[in-house]
Amino acid sequence: MHEPVTIRFKPAEGGLLMEVSAPFFNDPSAPPGEPGKPFNGLWDYEVVESFFLNSKTVQYLEVELCPHGQHLVLLLSGVGNAFLKELDLDFEADTISDWGKWTGRAVIPWSYFPPGVNKMNSYAIHGSGIGRTYESLFPIPPEDIEEGQGPNFHKLEYFRKFSLKWVMGEDWEQPPSELWESAP
Repeated sequence: MHEPVTIRFKPAEGGLLMEVSAPFFNDPSAPPGEPGKPFNGLWDYEVVESFFLNSKTVQYLEVELCPHGQHLVLLLSGVGNAFLKELDLDFEADTISDWGKWTGRAVIPWSYFPPGVNKMNSYAIHGSGIGRTYESLFPIPPEDIEEGQGPNFHKLEYFRKFSLKWVMGEDWEQPPSELWESAP
C-alpha cells in the first residue's frame, strides 16, 4: 500500500552498483551507528537488502542498506552462518532530495560475491511493533508458511535464478576472491 521499492543493478568500477529508490518511512528512527559505517543488527531498522547465492555451495552474500546511511555486509557459508561480518562498503544514502523517499547507491566489490552466483532475493523492511512490515521480491508462498513462523530471509529454496552476467554481459568473468577461499 505504498510506492514500490526499486533496486537496480549496474556495472561499476571494481564491482556491482546497487541503486535503491524507496519510500522513506523513518520508522524505526535512525540506528545509533555512524552513517557510512557498518552497523551490526541493521535488520532491526528500516532497510533494503539483497542476497546473492551460489545454490550448489550454499555460499551467499547479504547486503543491507539503510536510508540513514548505515550498511551491513555479511558473507555466509551455510544457511545463516556468517563467517565475515561488517565489511566496508562505498555507500551513500539521501533522504532529503525527494520528500518522502530515499535513494541509495552502493558499489559492492567483486571480492564480496561468492563464486558462481546463480540465485538471489531482495527484501524491504520498515515499521515498528505490530506495524513492522516485511516485503520480499520472491516471497514464501502462503501455503508454505508454517503456523507461528516469523520472517526468515535465509529460506534459500525460495530464491530465484539470477546471473551476474545478466548485468555485466555474457563475456564477463567474475574475478576470483580470496575472501571466499577462507569460507568454512
